[in-house]
Amino acid sequence: MTITSAIYPGSFDPITYGHIDIVRRAKKLFSSLLIAIVANPNKTPLFSIDERVAITEEALKEVGITGVEVISYDGLLIDCAKSYGVDAIVRGLRVNSDFDYEFQMALTNRDLDSDIETVFFMTAGRYSFLASSIVKEVKRYGGDVSSFVPKCVEQALVRKFAELNGKAA
Repeated sequence: MTITSAIYPGSFDPITYGHIDIVRRAKKLFSSLLIAIVANPNKTPLFSIDERVAITEEALKEVGITGVEVISYDGLLIDCAKSYGVDAIVRGLRVNSDFDYEFQMALTNRDLDSDIETVFFMTAGRYSFLASSIVKEVKRYGGDVSSFVPKCVEQALVRKFAELNGKAA
């Protein structure tokens, strides 16, 4: 089997330079890449699913990445992957603790559909600590997140926190 298309799933609440690093590298390997933003019932996102899609699209545009479709989904990732006819699932790994969870998910997805491979990308070293939750926490308290996210993402965080605090951004 030749792998030509891939799906990169995640909550992207919000997208960070770590995610963008994985997107850039995956685009080099796959002729088609889809970013799939999940409505994860186990998480309470800061941004709505529609906001996350819009922010992700804007961030990709800001950093000059084209040719990547951004969608949202709920339910099983493997069902979403099959519905779009992709050959692979892209996952990023930062630290050892990521591996345990991702390994279990990859094996489960293989059991559900053995025709769809999971491909792991090790994050760039400078992003190994970076998580959306850290970005949100730093920005919530007024910190500078410009080295973690594109400008449009930082602006979206400012607006969202102002909205939640009942203030104009």
